[in-house]
Amino acid sequence: EVGYDAIGTRTVRGARMLLASGEGRGPVRLILLDQDALTEDAQEDLDKLRRASDAALVLLAPATRRVSEGGWTGVLRRPLTVGELAQAIERLVPLAPAARRPVD
Repeated sequence: EVGYDAIGTRTVRGARMLLASGEGRGPVRLILLDQDALTEDAQEDLDKLRRASDAALVLLAPATRRVSEGGWTGVLRRPLTVGELAQAIERLVPLAPAARRPVD
């Protein structure tokens, strides 16, 4: 609600496809991946996603399991609130004061 434009998908392949179809949007600065989406089948798509973007890659991981390897920019542990998620994103990719506005 302060100026971030977010879009979601359920799979790493979906994230890669959305990255490629970003016409009319600003640059992708952060990609949040749920650890449960990192299946063995998703590894090739994750590698392609890394090559296609210089966006920060942040892992959302369960509190009770080991974090998947991956050279993440950051790791967030569930459970967390939407507010905590928003604060973490703002620390990683802060908005310029002029960009702080509601997005329709």
